[in-house]
Order: sequence, then C-alpha cells, then structure tokens
Amino acid sequence: MDVHVGGRVRLRRTLLGLSQERLGEAIGLTFQQVQKYERGANRIGASRLWDLSRVLDVPMSYFFEDMDEDVSNLSPRNIAGAALDAEVPAVSDPLTKRETLELVRAYYRIADPQVRRRVFDLTKTLGAANPASEAGDEPPA
Repeated sequence: MDVHVGGRVRLRRTLLGLSQERLGEAIGLTFQQVQKYERGANRIGASRLWDLSRVLDVPMSYFFEDMDEDVSNLSPRNIAGAALDAEVPAVSDPLTKRETLELVRAYYRIADPQVRRRVFDLTKTLGAANPASEAGDEPPA
C-alpha cells in the first residue's frame, strides 16, 4: 500500500513538472525523504499526506485511487491474523512507467482542444483494438 501511495505522489509530482527537491521544499522535507516516500520505503503519515494533497492540488482520496484489490487487501485490518511475513505480490502499474508520464505531458501540450480530443479518441480506439498491450508488451524503441 505504501508503494502504491508513493507511486501516486510521484505520478502527480511529475505531471505537475515538480522536482523532488521543489516538492520537498514546499512541505519541509529533503529530496531524499521525498524519494523514500515515492518508493514506498517510508510510510507517509496522515498529516504529511494532507500536506502533499494541498501542494499537489489533489484530494486525499487521489493517493488511493486505482489501487489493485490485492494491494488493498493487504491493509492491517484485512490481514489481521495472517502471517506477517507473507510476501507482497508485485504490482505492475502502467501509471508508474516513464512512458505514461511522457505521453500525458505530450497530450496536454497539444494547444488545440479539438485536436487533443481527436488524439484522445484515436488512442482509445487503438487501445481497444490491441488488448495485448495490457499483457505488458512494450512498444518498439
């Protein structure tokens, strides 16, 4: 769960074009601490998550959106009584890929709203026609 929340912090920070250093300065942290939060190495407390939501201009719920059911099932409430040393399943989230961030940035640089909408529609159509991409296929370099 910490990895998912940290990934959402990274996604939003990157979409806003903020460096880890600038985000850290805005909430009183070093860039190293921001790195640890984004990797999920350190858990983000409620008050710090509140600060992040304000600086990143998102509701608190944003950090928990699109959470895989396997990850949400790992909350302490859900694993009470389960073995504490159980392995956390690896989650392949396309939102954490650099390619996704570059695509979103390029999309929002399209100034003409009609052209942007056409690109959006085309992308949806191509994605629906090629479901193999969900299997983790990487685009050609």
